[in-house]
Amino acid sequence: MLDDIDKRLLAALQQDANLTTQQLSDRLHLSASQIGRRRQRLEAAGVIRQYTVRLDPAHLGLAVQAFVQVHLGTHGPEHSDSFARLIAHRAEIVSAWTMTGDADYLLRVYCEDLSALNRLIHDVLLPHKAVARVHSQIVMDQLKRDGPLPT
Repeated sequence: MLDDIDKRLLAALQQDANLTTQQLSDRLHLSASQIGRRRQRLEAAGVIRQYTVRLDPAHLGLAVQAFVQVHLGTHGPEHSDSFARLIAHRAEIVSAWTMTGDADYLLRVYCEDLSALNRLIHDVLLPHKAVARVHSQIVMDQLKRDGPLPT
Protein backbone atom coordinates (compact mmCIF):
# COMPACT_ATOMS: atom_id res chain seq x y z
CA MET A 1 0.00 0.00 0.00
CA LEU A 2 1.13 3.51 -0.77
CA ASP A 3 0.81 6.09 1.95
CA ASP A 4 0.32 9.82 1.41
CA ILE A 5 4.06 10.50 1.44
CA ASP A 6 4.67 7.82 -1.22
CA LYS A 7 1.96 9.38 -3.36
CA ARG A 8 3.42 12.86 -2.98
CA LEU A 9 6.89 11.50 -3.80
CA LEU A 10 5.57 9.78 -6.93
CA ALA A 11 3.71 12.92 -8.01
CA ALA A 12 6.87 15.01 -7.62
CA LEU A 13 8.96 12.49 -9.60
CA GLN A 14 6.39 12.38 -12.39
CA GLN A 15 6.63 16.16 -12.65
CA ASP A 16 10.43 16.08 -12.75
CA ALA A 17 12.38 12.83 -12.50
CA ASN A 18 15.63 14.81 -12.26
CA LEU A 19 14.87 16.10 -8.78
CA THR A 20 17.66 15.25 -6.39
CA THR A 21 17.03 13.54 -3.11
CA GLN A 22 17.69 16.85 -1.36
CA GLN A 23 15.19 18.70 -3.56
CA LEU A 24 12.58 16.02 -2.87
CA SER A 25 13.40 16.25 0.81
CA ASP A 26 12.78 20.01 0.77
CA ARG A 27 9.50 19.63 -1.12
CA LEU A 28 8.11 16.82 1.01
CA HIS A 29 9.53 18.01 4.34
CA LEU A 30 11.27 14.72 5.08
CA SER A 31 14.92 13.93 5.59
CA ALA A 32 16.96 13.06 2.53
CA SER A 33 17.65 9.59 3.96
CA GLN A 34 13.91 8.91 4.35
CA ILE A 35 13.28 10.06 0.78
CA GLY A 36 16.12 7.88 -0.50
CA ARG A 37 14.79 4.80 1.31
CA ARG A 38 11.25 5.37 0.08
CA ARG A 39 12.44 5.91 -3.48
CA GLN A 40 14.53 2.70 -3.39
CA ARG A 41 11.58 0.76 -1.96
CA LEU A 42 9.26 2.05 -4.72
CA GLU A 43 11.86 1.14 -7.36
CA ALA A 44 12.39 -2.35 -5.91
CA ALA A 45 8.64 -2.96 -5.74
CA GLY A 46 8.26 -2.02 -9.41
CA VAL A 47 6.07 1.01 -8.71
CA ILE A 48 8.77 3.14 -10.32
CA ARG A 49 9.69 1.22 -13.46
CA GLN A 50 12.08 3.62 -15.16
CA TYR A 51 13.13 7.22 -15.61
CA THR A 52 12.73 8.67 -19.09
CA VAL A 53 13.15 11.83 -21.11
CA ARG A 54 10.19 13.26 -23.01
CA LEU A 55 11.27 14.63 -26.40
CA ASP A 56 9.51 17.15 -28.62
CA PRO A 57 8.47 15.34 -31.83
CA ALA A 58 8.56 18.55 -33.90
CA HIS A 59 12.22 19.10 -33.06
CA LEU A 60 12.94 15.58 -34.32
CA GLY A 61 11.21 16.19 -37.65
CA LEU A 62 8.15 14.12 -36.74
CA ALA A 63 5.36 16.31 -38.10
CA VAL A 64 2.56 13.72 -38.19
CA GLN A 65 1.07 11.97 -35.20
CA ALA A 66 -1.68 9.45 -35.89
CA PHE A 67 -3.71 6.73 -34.30
CA VAL A 68 -4.06 3.63 -36.42
CA GLN A 69 -6.74 1.04 -35.82
CA VAL A 70 -5.86 -2.42 -37.09
CA HIS A 71 -8.55 -4.99 -37.78
CA LEU A 72 -7.47 -8.60 -38.14
CA GLY A 73 -9.22 -10.91 -40.58
CA THR A 74 -7.72 -13.99 -39.00
CA HIS A 75 -7.41 -14.52 -35.27
CA GLY A 76 -5.29 -16.94 -33.35
CA PRO A 77 -2.15 -16.98 -31.23
CA GLU A 78 0.23 -17.38 -34.17
CA HIS A 79 -1.23 -14.35 -35.97
CA SER A 80 -1.29 -12.22 -32.83
CA ASP A 81 2.31 -13.15 -32.00
CA SER A 82 3.45 -12.45 -35.54
CA PHE A 83 1.73 -9.05 -35.58
CA ALA A 84 3.16 -8.18 -32.15
CA ARG A 85 6.67 -8.97 -33.43
CA LEU A 86 6.09 -6.80 -36.49
CA ILE A 87 5.04 -3.72 -34.56
CA ALA A 88 7.66 -4.19 -31.84
CA HIS A 89 10.42 -3.46 -34.34
CA ARG A 90 8.93 -0.34 -35.90
CA ALA A 91 10.33 2.84 -34.32
CA GLU A 92 7.49 4.99 -35.63
CA ILE A 93 4.98 2.94 -33.62
CA VAL A 94 5.51 4.38 -30.15
CA SER A 95 2.73 2.51 -28.37
CA ALA A 96 0.23 -0.22 -29.12
CA TRP A 97 -2.79 -1.63 -27.37
CA THR A 98 -5.06 -4.61 -27.91
CA MET A 99 -8.64 -3.42 -27.85
CA THR A 100 -12.19 -4.52 -27.27
CA GLY A 101 -14.74 -3.40 -29.83
CA ASP A 102 -14.38 -3.14 -33.58
CA ALA A 103 -10.59 -2.79 -33.89
CA ASP A 104 -8.20 -5.42 -32.59
CA TYR A 105 -5.25 -3.04 -32.10
CA LEU A 106 -4.76 0.67 -31.63
CA LEU A 107 -1.34 2.03 -32.59
CA ARG A 108 0.04 5.47 -31.81
CA VAL A 109 2.53 6.50 -34.46
CA TYR A 110 4.80 9.45 -35.24
CA CYS A 111 5.98 9.95 -38.82
CA GLU A 112 8.00 12.55 -40.66
CA ASP A 113 5.17 13.33 -43.06
CA LEU A 114 2.02 11.91 -44.66
CA SER A 115 4.06 9.93 -47.18
CA ALA A 116 5.85 8.13 -44.34
CA LEU A 117 2.50 7.35 -42.70
CA ASN A 118 1.22 6.06 -46.03
CA ARG A 119 4.28 3.80 -46.40
CA LEU A 120 3.83 2.45 -42.88
CA ILE A 121 0.22 1.55 -43.58
CA HIS A 122 0.58 0.20 -47.13
CA ASP A 123 4.06 -1.32 -47.04
CA VAL A 124 4.21 -2.62 -43.47
CA LEU A 125 0.81 -3.10 -41.85
CA LEU A 126 -1.53 -4.10 -44.69
CA PRO A 127 0.79 -6.76 -46.15
CA HIS A 128 0.72 -8.71 -42.86
CA LYS A 129 -1.21 -11.94 -43.51
CA ALA A 130 -3.62 -11.47 -40.60
CA VAL A 131 -4.51 -7.81 -41.25
CA ALA A 132 -7.87 -7.28 -42.93
CA ARG A 133 -8.05 -3.49 -42.81
CA VAL A 134 -6.51 -0.40 -41.27
CA HIS A 135 -8.16 2.86 -40.29
CA SER A 136 -6.00 5.88 -39.48
CA GLN A 137 -6.80 9.13 -37.74
CA ILE A 138 -4.34 11.99 -38.01
CA VAL A 139 -3.94 14.20 -34.96
CA MET A 140 -4.68 17.83 -35.75
CA ASP A 141 -3.67 19.16 -32.32
CA GLN A 142 -2.99 17.60 -28.95
CA LEU A 143 -5.02 19.51 -26.36
CA LYS A 144 -3.56 17.75 -23.35
CA ARG A 145 -0.07 16.32 -23.25
CA ASP A 146 0.56 12.87 -21.85
CA GLY A 147 0.32 13.57 -18.18
CA PRO A 148 1.33 11.90 -14.98
CA LEU A 149 -0.71 9.03 -13.60
CA PRO A 150 -3.05 9.99 -10.77
CA THR A 151 -1.50 9.11 -7.43
